[in-house]
Amino acid sequence: MALATPDLHDVKASSSCEPTFIEKLNTRWHKPALWIFAFIVIAHWGEHIAQAYQVWVMHWPMAKAGGILGLFYPWLVKSEVLHYSYALVMLIGLWVLRKGFSGLSYKWWMAAFWIQFWHHIEHLVLLIQATTHHYWFHAMMPVSFVQALGVPRMELHLVYNTIVTIPMVIGMYYHMFPRAGEEQHALCNCAWHAQEVPRAVAA
Repeated sequence: MALATPDLHDVKASSSCEPTFIEKLNTRWHKPALWIFAFIVIAHWGEHIAQAYQVWVMHWPMAKAGGILGLFYPWLVKSEVLHYSYALVMLIGLWVLRKGFSGLSYKWWMAAFWIQFWHHIEHLVLLIQATTHHYWFHAMMPVSFVQALGVPRMELHLVYNTIVTIPMVIGMYYHMFPRAGEEQHALCNCAWHAQEVPRAVAA
């Protein structure tokens, strides 16, 4: 299914009408918002990589391998509420910041969004089971749909975070370095080359 690029000029901002918070996030605040969001996403991805390193290289038992934060706050890796909350925050972030993108960067960004949408469903399934204590697929603990197919949880969520982060970063790259003809659609100053920022953004 083709992904359509939104008309960024639907974002209404004028000297007589103060733009909304969401409009600001996709115009004058888009650059810092993206960097903050990217830092959070990559830091979380790094936690999954650290956990995999602890298991595969250091040969720690799974119960002890909790990434970096898990060394100090082991309850973090055991809380389905926190795992789901992060998945939901990431999904919302991808959705809210999408209007600042156009062209090829938008397509990559939305690819990350739809992958994260499924990732969030997997975490929702885990949260429901942990809350109700009714485990699906005849399991002894919460399991997601793909886990039920025999994929270990640690490896599965490392893959999920990887395949969400990669298209997101590619989308940011094409947003910062837009292809010829796409830069004029930008309402923010994210691009790394000189361009005239619309008055509505600079105001």
